[in-house]
Amino acid sequence: MSPATTALFLLLLLLFSTSNAHNITRILAKHPEFSTFNHYLTLTHLASEINRRETITVLALNNAAMSSLLSKQLSLYTLKNVLSLHVLVDYFGSKKLHQITNGTALTSTMFQASGAAPGSSGYINITDLKGGKVGFGAENNDGNLDAVYVKSVAEIPYNISVLQISQVLNSAEAEAPTAEPSKLNLTEIMSKQGCKSFADLLISSGADATFNENIDGGLTVFCPTDPVIKDFMPKYKNLTASKKASLLLYHGVPVYQSMQMLKSNNGIMNTLATDGANKYDFTIQNDGEVVTLETKVMTAKITGTLKDEEPLIVYKINKVLLPRELYKPVEAPAESPKPSKSKSKSKHKVADAPESDAPAESDPADDQTADNDSGVAGLDGRRLVMVMLSLCIGVLLM
Repeated sequence: MSPATTALFLLLLLLFSTSNAHNITRILAKHPEFSTFNHYLTLTHLASEINRRETITVLALNNAAMSSLLSKQLSLYTLKNVLSLHVLVDYFGSKKLHQITNGTALTSTMFQASGAAPGSSGYINITDLKGGKVGFGAENNDGNLDAVYVKSVAEIPYNISVLQISQVLNSAEAEAPTAEPSKLNLTEIMSKQGCKSFADLLISSGADATFNENIDGGLTVFCPTDPVIKDFMPKYKNLTASKKASLLLYHGVPVYQSMQMLKSNNGIMNTLATDGANKYDFTIQNDGEVVTLETKVMTAKITGTLKDEEPLIVYKINKVLLPRELYKPVEAPAESPKPSKSKSKSKHKVADAPESDAPAESDPADDQTADNDSGVAGLDGRRLVMVMLSLCIGVLLM
């Protein structure tokens, strides 16, 4: 294969991979008439579930339809069931809607996939009607088609389709009262699974309150195991109270990040300690199945998952994360060369930052900030495509 052909192949592969990504929040944000629907997809954590799926169809409700639903005063947990009935786990573009085999189809929804739907109540009936209309109705709704197709809002073929329907799909099962799930006790979860020492530090410092406040909105915790904390305690004791709090908060990220999301969103990640100029960020990287957290001082590896129950996920890591704001690598004085058969020692070591609360100096080249809502920033897909396109053109001109 010639260099030009190889470059073009890589470009096409890159274009395909970047086109598969979707974000329902960003898609709906372009359409103000769906702002309420968009808000409740985020509030119920359905948005992140939608984004994780490779093939999905969202039956969007405009603000008027959502107002009618909200007037029923359902709990947030029941509302999640109702909205999940409007998310199909198959792809239906506008063209496919009008070409349904035998004129009708039964398709599963995220309500069915959640396990909360009794029987087949999580299935939706889609039927082509006279006059070019398409009707939608819950399978357990006595054959009634409550809503009709209005228009296509956005389509990424065979990946995600967002279609507006006229009104809410009625389902007694989806609207049945849903009990609030039991509160997640973060420190108890960690204490029972090899991270008791870190949990104890959160409690004694008061940092556990900040972690708990962020659970409902989504929280990812990176927990050093007990032996790791034991070895680190001499350094920890030398920190001031404010620096201890910052160090602990540095191990939390205010957004839910599954393992798959971490692998696909390599880049800079803000933390609970991030505060303006005091960035307290680190970089997520992965090499196959191995995911690492890289600060400017050291690199830690995720070694396991303690708990994964959205909106909370807790990972075990093999080192305490050291932020550059508290610790920084320093150059050891260069030694004059001596004839010796022994191997040279590393020139770098990690030193504690001065006790001043001012952040440690950093290389201006490393001064980066996260550029999206989730706190994760990597090289933008469009820029990657442009870079690859430029490389391909350069190869072709050779």
